[in-house]
Amino acid sequence: MKRAEKVANVEALSGDFAKASVTVLAEYRGLTALQMNRLRRAIREADGRCRVAKNRLTRRAIDGSRYASLEGMLKGPTALIIGFKDPISIAKIAVKLAAEMPKLSIMGAVLDGQVVPAAGVKALADLPPKEVVLGQLLGLLQAPASQLVRTLNEPGAQLARLVDALAKRADGGAA
Repeated sequence: MKRAEKVANVEALSGDFAKASVTVLAEYRGLTALQMNRLRRAIREADGRCRVAKNRLTRRAIDGSRYASLEGMLKGPTALIIGFKDPISIAKIAVKLAAEMPKLSIMGAVLDGQVVPAAGVKALADLPPKEVVLGQLLGLLQAPASQLVRTLNEPGAQLARLVDALAKRADGGAA
């Protein structure tokens, strides 16, 4: 690899890390080309990128960035699974594919500048999707308001039930 190619690779990696929300590191030793293409395609569909770069070039790209804590995990052939939007979807895909491909092993991740071990990535993958969490939060926020409305409506509803019961009793007695 010529120097210009190395500089271009470091710049591309730096750009990816600047936009990334999560980076999962996985060892891919023993995967076939078809399996790597499947991994790349699945990550790309989740708005991410799977990159394989020399560890030395990756170290230069992360030097001084919030991903500098990745340096300890850069050993051996490492695939960088970089997610740009939803970190949970990237973790779900990585864990799912690691379960399907035994030679793909998750080494860890960096999420918001914090190192997450492999077990943490699996726990992150078990979280519900963002939309479900937002729906649950909205339900929690609406619960007190709906209880207040029910409480305020209850005296009127009791009066309406009383009038209805009296009307049925009067109709029953007249017939």
